[in-house]
Amino acid sequence: MQKGIIGKKIGMTQLFDEKGMVVPVTVIEAGPCVVVQKKTVESDGYQAVQLGFGEVKAHRLTKPAKGHFEKAGVAPKKTLREFRFDSIEEINVGDIIKADTFAAGDKVDVCGISKGKGYAGVIKRWNLHSLKATHGTGPVARHAGSNGSIDGARVFKGKKLPGHLGAEKVTVQNLSIVKIDAENNLIAVKGAIPGAKGGIVVLTDSVKA
Repeated sequence: MQKGIIGKKIGMTQLFDEKGMVVPVTVIEAGPCVVVQKKTVESDGYQAVQLGFGEVKAHRLTKPAKGHFEKAGVAPKKTLREFRFDSIEEINVGDIIKADTFAAGDKVDVCGISKGKGYAGVIKRWNLHSLKATHGTGPVARHAGSNGSIDGARVFKGKKLPGHLGAEKVTVQNLSIVKIDAENNLIAVKGAIPGAKGGIVVLTDSVKA
């Protein structure tokens, strides 16, 4: 990993490219992020940096969290994320990382928490088929069907059943950055990304680029 930043999903809009074609984009408020901690192989067994994003009042933090920020000498941040960059020699605690760490045309992976959709049936959750809605199938048209063989006398692991849908960590890979607004800390990414408006997302350079 070479680059990364924490951001907040603003919403979707559209831009026009140089050929006049409409490009659907998601706007992300990316940074500014401050380096709160620097981990090295000698002290922690691996190298990484911890970035902080978003303002928070000090009285809302626990005492250990307050001490963590006081040790770093930075203002309290609402969100902390760790990034394992390939090289951290030139990064120091207190450095500011802004949206211009990326550039238009870069490929990125975007990670966020998907929208929670509560308890869902097998059709919505797993895209299973329903029965035809005629001749008495109504009461069971959307049911899961058989749970498996009688010999097992149990439900086998991996069986697709109703349950909680969404509200889980999702990563969308290999998205293109269409535009960077460094002055307002905005990044426009082509396509949709996980989560609701206002949700926290993490952008890193794509592993497939």
